[in-house]
Amino acid sequence: MKRIVVLASGQGSNLEAILKAVERGEVAGRVVMVISDNPNAPALERARKRKINALFLDPKGYADRLDYDRAVIEEIKALQADLVVLAGFMRLLSPLFIKSFPMQIMNIHPSILPAFPGKDGVEQALNYGAKVTGCTVHFVDEGLDSGPVILQETVPVIQQDTLSTLHQRIHASEHRIYPTAIDLFCRDKLKVEGRRCFIVD
Repeated sequence: MKRIVVLASGQGSNLEAILKAVERGEVAGRVVMVISDNPNAPALERARKRKINALFLDPKGYADRLDYDRAVIEEIKALQADLVVLAGFMRLLSPLFIKSFPMQIMNIHPSILPAFPGKDGVEQALNYGAKVTGCTVHFVDEGLDSGPVILQETVPVIQQDTLSTLHQRIHASEHRIYPTAIDLFCRDKLKVEGRRCFIVD
């Protein structure tokens, strides 16, 4: 069974969706630790409630971003984790971090990439006047939201949408496809060739 480490800075609603999917037997892996850069992250509490290791690593205790990333890498390697899942982790990962876990780091972004990468993907789509947006699970590479796409789900933008209502519907999609993508990884069903990620039998 694959071992998963989740990095989270905030509420951890995607973490919750992943943990529930694991409990239902829908993910062929288990979360062995949740790491946060925020001591008050509800994500840590969600882990503790389930007796999962919850670790706060204070960025202020390290000389720089690289030093911090080295500490996180060390924790992940000590756990012999197979997959690193970003669930609202608000720190940019250094090239060193990404090279340490090639095609073993997953992220979810609230748009249909390559449209609206970076911060505020939902707001960008709304301001642009897009009629359809959604979410994308992708592997992390050294670019900005540019790694191979694993799964995507579209969400229509309706005329009455506010930032809040559109966020809510995209979140519902995220909570469906993120656990599915993680399960595909855990069952060795993902194969990356260049930019493309294939789901194999």
